[in-house]
Amino acid sequence: KRKGKVNTIIEGYNGANEDFKKLTKHLQKACGVGGSHKKETIIIQGGYRQKIMEILVQLGFKVKRVGG
Repeated sequence: KRKGKVNTIIEGYNGANEDFKKLTKHLQKACGVGGSHKKETIIIQGGYRQKIMEILVQLGFKVKRVGG
């Protein structure tokens, strides 16, 4: 939680910075919410863990769920 609100955090991306920005925008549109990216972390507002994992797998990423 960030300031009392639930967020979905994606870490461990190691690609081009421009692709990182595109991925952030794609996830925001797919979930219909806001978000941001800093260094190697994408923060999506709200609890969209399962949906984001499915999207990343479809895009060819290897995903690992961490935490509750």
